[in-house]
Amino acid sequence: MQTVPVTAKRSPGTSRAPARRSAGILLFRRTAADAEVLLGHMGGPFWARRDAGAWSIPKGLTEPGEDLVTAARREFTEELGLPVPPGELIDLGTVKQSAGKIVTVWALEGDLDPVEVNPGTFTMEWPPRSGRLQEFPEIDRAAWFDLATAYQKVVGYQRPFLDRLRDHLRGTAEPSA
Repeated sequence: MQTVPVTAKRSPGTSRAPARRSAGILLFRRTAADAEVLLGHMGGPFWARRDAGAWSIPKGLTEPGEDLVTAARREFTEELGLPVPPGELIDLGTVKQSAGKIVTVWALEGDLDPVEVNPGTFTMEWPPRSGRLQEFPEIDRAAWFDLATAYQKVVGYQRPFLDRLRDHLRGTAEPSA
């Protein structure tokens, strides 16, 4: 008797692989007028000459089976080269990117000096199709921005996290799902 592997049929529009997940921490500090958030300008040649929409919350991909909070703390440290400041994490929920990746972010009240940031690096082929691998920083700089400015700087899909932080600080946040 011959054994034939059974392949499950997929519904139209479904993917084979589970959605990729990212987790991160949005550091904030209160000021007399508002609050400021720490963002990192994405590193590498694609982002080098961009500013609006080229800044990001420190975050990254989770490992299979990894706890999301653990991943967020690890990624913060990898991207900034600094430990996560002490404090209570505030759940800002998740956002699903258009490509399907699910991003979960927590806010944390704290402070650090962006001058001390020592980012991790990544390797990619550059220039494209050259066969040469080059190393680039995960982020090439970090800075504090008030919420209105951060809204203009941050990559678009991350804006809901800024809205949720603002709502939390105003005391109007809905409980996270």
